[in-house]
Amino acid sequence: MATMFERIRFVLVDTSHPGNVGSAARAMKTMGFSDLVLVNPRDPDAARHEEAIALASGAHDVLASARIAHSLEEALTGCNFSVALSARLREFSPPFFEPRQLSAHLAADASLRAALVFGSERYGLSNEQVGKCSALVSVPANPMYSSLNLAQAVQVIAYECRLAGMGEVRSERAVGFHGERASAEQIEGMFAHLEKALIEIDFLDADNPKKLMPRLRRLFARAELEIEEVNILRGIATQLISKRQRIRKD
Repeated sequence: MATMFERIRFVLVDTSHPGNVGSAARAMKTMGFSDLVLVNPRDPDAARHEEAIALASGAHDVLASARIAHSLEEALTGCNFSVALSARLREFSPPFFEPRQLSAHLAADASLRAALVFGSERYGLSNEQVGKCSALVSVPANPMYSSLNLAQAVQVIAYECRLAGMGEVRSERAVGFHGERASAEQIEGMFAHLEKALIEIDFLDADNPKKLMPRLRRLFARAELEIEEVNILRGIATQLISKRQRIRKD
C-alpha cells in the first residue's frame, strides 16, 4: 500500500516566478514529498530556470521530475481527492478543513490519492478552480495580514501532512465499508452529463444558469462520491435525457 508521502501531489497553478517553484520544491523535499505538477506556469521552463534551481537548494530531483499540465483537470488526473488552498472562503466552496484536520483525514484513509492545489502569487485560485476541488483549506493566519508566500503555504501544508503521515491516525470515516473513491476525471464527466440532463428537462436554463451547478458541486463534494455512486448518477442522467427525447418525438 502506498504511503502518504507517495499519495500526495502538489499542484502549482499559473505560477509567475520560477524562484517560487524552486522554493516550493525545497519545501516539499524537506517534508518528504516529491510529486510536483505545474499548471500553465508563466515561464514554460520554470522548473529548469536558474532561479528555480538556486532556490531549490538541493531539491533538484523534485524539479527534474516536475510535470507541466495545460489545465487543472489534467493536473488532477489519477487523483480522487483534491484540495484548494486559499486565504479566502468562498460562497460555494467545497467542504472546509483546517490544515491539521486535512492531514488527519488524508492519513486516516489510505485510498485517497490527493492533489494539493495552490494558486498564482497575485490572484490565488479562481472560484471555478476551487469549485473543481473536493475540499478547501485555509491556513489560520493573522486576520490583519493573512498573506503567505506560495512556498510558505506549501511548507505549512507539507509539514502538517508529514506529521500525520509519520503516525497512525484513525477517524470514524476509516471504519466500515467504503467503495473505491471516484477520480477527478469521473467526477467531471458526471457533472457534464448531469448538466446536460438538467438542461434537457428544462430544470437548468443554459443561458441563465445562476448558481445551480456550483451548489450541486458543493453538495456532491460533501458526499465524497464513490465510483458506483457516480455511475448511478450518470445512469439517472442518461434516462432523463432518453425519456425527454422520446417525449419530444411523440
